[in-house]
Amino acid sequence: MPEGDVTARARSAAPLKRPYVVLSCGMSIDGYLDTPGPQRLLLSNDADFDRVDSERAASDAILVGARTIRHDDPRLLVRSATRRADRVARGLSHSPTKVTVTRRGDLDATARFFAEDGVEKLVYCPSVAYGAASARVGSRATVVEVGEACELRHVFADLAARGVGRLMVEGGGTVHTQVLAADLADELQLVVAPFFVGSSHATRFVGDAAFPFDCDRRATLTELRQIGDVALLRYALSARCEVSLRPAGLARTHDTEPDTEPDTEPDTGPDTGQDTEPDREQDMEPGR
Repeated sequence: MPEGDVTARARSAAPLKRPYVVLSCGMSIDGYLDTPGPQRLLLSNDADFDRVDSERAASDAILVGARTIRHDDPRLLVRSATRRADRVARGLSHSPTKVTVTRRGDLDATARFFAEDGVEKLVYCPSVAYGAASARVGSRATVVEVGEACELRHVFADLAARGVGRLMVEGGGTVHTQVLAADLADELQLVVAPFFVGSSHATRFVGDAAFPFDCDRRATLTELRQIGDVALLRYALSARCEVSLRPAGLARTHDTEPDTEPDTEPDTGPDTGQDTEPDREQDMEPGR
């Protein structure tokens, strides 16, 4: 389902509004999201997967890059039956809107991102890829043209206009790099796994860029938490970061159990034709 160019509408809005943006990522000690091979790398544990599920449930939309869809084939759904039911009780879909950005329109409509699961799906692309993206996804998603460059600030402005107040960005490395370099993030949730990948051929958390936070402008670490064998670091990246700042010291907590009982129930709602057992390798946050 195609839509017209959003940049014409956005040009009259200065400054552009955008959602509250949370970057969520898991990486190895040496900063990698995966291995060079095809095997999926799990960078977290059950307790942290549950925390991520809670963050998903609290979001209005989840964004991943097209490469993440091709490589990881994520469903991007809320796994907890309790959290899904709570969203539905509040008049929301059982899981947040799925969003992707593609430069070439190289998408596979059979990917689990595009499954008929009762969740809205948005595909943003530049003008040159509009035809290809529309042809590939058909009626499975709304394709939105975002000018020649498909700038993320215009993507985020369009999401805000659609009522997205909180956006969770789950990767991959290219998307994280672009969001951070454009200074479009409010909060970074970074989980460090207790091992090394040890290969420069793997994908790093971010690539080369001129980031707004450097040695002269240091990000504010607002929380440091042990979750089983991984460490969660939360950084405030804007003045509107929702994490309460603690000038007297950071919150250092230990969390080895999920906040709720383990999510072992199948997805509820429309029959999606998906697995009835949680698929840890493909139902979790990309890069984890």
